[in-house]
Amino acid sequence: MTEPAALKPGALEGLRVLDLTRVLAGPQCAMLLGDLGADVIKVERPGAGDDTRAWGPPYHGTEAAYFLCTNRNKRGITLDLKAPEAREILRDLIRQSDVVIENFKAGTLEAMGCGEAFFREEAPNTILCTISGYTGKGPRANMPGYDFLLQAESGLMSITGEVGGDPTKLGVAIVDICTGLYAAIAILGALQARERGEGGQHVEVSLYTTAIALLANVASNVLVSGKDAGRYGNGHPNIVPYRSFRCADADIALAVGNDSQFARFAAVAGHAEWSADDRFARNSERVRNRAALDALIENVMLARLADSWIADLQAAGIPCGRINSVAEALAAEQSVATGMVLDVMHNTAGAFRSIGIPMQLSRTPARLRRPPPSLGEHTDSVLAQVLGMSEERIDALRTKGVV
Repeated sequence: MTEPAALKPGALEGLRVLDLTRVLAGPQCAMLLGDLGADVIKVERPGAGDDTRAWGPPYHGTEAAYFLCTNRNKRGITLDLKAPEAREILRDLIRQSDVVIENFKAGTLEAMGCGEAFFREEAPNTILCTISGYTGKGPRANMPGYDFLLQAESGLMSITGEVGGDPTKLGVAIVDICTGLYAAIAILGALQARERGEGGQHVEVSLYTTAIALLANVASNVLVSGKDAGRYGNGHPNIVPYRSFRCADADIALAVGNDSQFARFAAVAGHAEWSADDRFARNSERVRNRAALDALIENVMLARLADSWIADLQAAGIPCGRINSVAEALAAEQSVATGMVLDVMHNTAGAFRSIGIPMQLSRTPARLRRPPPSLGEHTDSVLAQVLGMSEERIDALRTKGVV
């Protein structure tokens, strides 16, 4: 995929990232760095590749939709890391990289001769990012982690779902995705430290620590009050009314964030007296009298169509919106206007549509530079360009099954 000469370089242009990860958290981190302009080289197993290549249906041609969503802007190579020659190639690639991201089982890098001593002696300016399940500390040190389990263990599931209902996981692998975000932030911090002369360093982000961090204000509520958190369905533990409501034809989300907004809402609802009621005038009282206020609002909202409510509420400056399906959200004018659905041409599977890039930089734009690679698509070019290997040498490695 050739870039037009007029396109500006990305913010991380000139940096090389070696992506040794699979599934979601690690590939997400590496993709974000690629979106920002880094040259990302993804290493996969010959013949199989990243686990998510088989996580379908749906597929686009031979490519799983799951893999396509988190591996754009990468060059893909294959290496059989059980082979000694492949491990030497890996060490050479690490020496030529600014960042290495890995989510192997604990001890795997060391077994391949790429432990901390190697980085210290052979790649002192390279940043190693480890993405793990639980970090190397505590009673669960070095155990593998999975998004679903971490949503359960962290308490996230206990606060998600209907009041009195069952604990529920989020509909996306939010712990994996946010771990990838935290990892990218940590890498950018380490790169800035390197600019100050600190050299490379080892950074680690785990699914467990991410999941605990995602508790945010809910964790703060528990730590401050000493009372455990509960479930509020689509409600909010600290703000009322801040939830979904059924209208005559559909549900809408209503987010009244302060007392002045509530007064305006009460007026639009035809019940200005609510804002003068001592039970509801201030948010703290609305939280304490949540059930009574919710019941009043539920009765009023059922009297009108969703679009009628949304038009009047938005005109009064009250945050609200229709509860869309995923298909409706992707087709929305706002999604089109912000480029959040991309048309992509894959080298073997052809044209497909994919989620867009959420970051906008005015001078060094993040953009689609490469489609997700087919398995081993760039093996020859990477080995030749980065490591200077001859065509004969690459052919010999392929004959041996090393690449």
